[in-house]
Amino acid sequence: MKRVFSGVQPTNFVHLGNYLGAIQQFVKLQDQADCYYCVVNLHAITIPRDPQELREKTLDLAAMYLAVGLDPKKATLFVQSQVRAHSEAGWLLQCLARIGELNRMIQYKEKSKGSDSVVAGLYTYPVLQAADILLYQADQVPVGEDQKQHIELTRELAERFNRDYGHVLTVPEALIQKEGAKIMGLDEPEKKMSKSADSHFNYITMLDEPKLIEKKLKRAVTDSENIVRYDPETKPGVSNLLVLYSRFADISICELERKYEGIGYGQLKKDVIEATIDHLTPIQQRYHEIRLSDELIRILQQGAEKANEVAEQTVRKMKDAMGIL
Repeated sequence: MKRVFSGVQPTNFVHLGNYLGAIQQFVKLQDQADCYYCVVNLHAITIPRDPQELREKTLDLAAMYLAVGLDPKKATLFVQSQVRAHSEAGWLLQCLARIGELNRMIQYKEKSKGSDSVVAGLYTYPVLQAADILLYQADQVPVGEDQKQHIELTRELAERFNRDYGHVLTVPEALIQKEGAKIMGLDEPEKKMSKSADSHFNYITMLDEPKLIEKKLKRAVTDSENIVRYDPETKPGVSNLLVLYSRFADISICELERKYEGIGYGQLKKDVIEATIDHLTPIQQRYHEIRLSDELIRILQQGAEKANEVAEQTVRKMKDAMGIL
């Protein structure tokens, strides 16, 4: 059975880009593989956070994992900071990573742009991400398109470790959905959906109320052509709406193009609004039940115990191979 690992930062509420780009895959994979899913709260502190808010957001994300359908009987769910091997393996791999590799990381360039007070953790966090993955000897890593470069770095570090110290680490593969892997911003469909966008009309969170979802989708950018056709290059806004509808209604984009032949954007937006609300409503109901229950803490504790057994085994092998007592 293949091993799968992935994680999400608890920096804000999960938006549709996170959900459709990666988290929805988590649910499908739990029936096909040995899955480890993590709340990567150590990555969250690369930018200053209010401590109490970080604690709450960590639990919020864990509750959302369960609400979307992750089953702790099928997948191991845990918080990164509760498994100490992540920090230790992160340092071991930092001693293999090269400055030139980290300089090329696109996300670092974007997040550090225009600032002269960027913390070192933001620069090196792709190495910690590699440690997260390699500790569990993961074969596959379900991620969004924007994380592809980081998985390539992870593969390079695993191969370098194995070459220098003997075969210890599994070299993972990125598992990226071909269609709908990148959900674009509603107000700027040329760029991916992002919770750090200037306008909250850029994204829809998993907990947005129906009226707010309707308002955001009605304001979604399209174009003046009024022809429903999937063409991300020349019609990014309309294409993005088609992807959302396709994923929520489980209808192929080709079918949707035929359905809206001769029909304008108004009806498309109306149908996307309905499909989005219908999909998110039961998730929101489950989330609020889970978030207030004692069961959430128990699930995370059990997950951390199981994850710790696997991670400690790997870090011990790494240290032995490197000659570290």
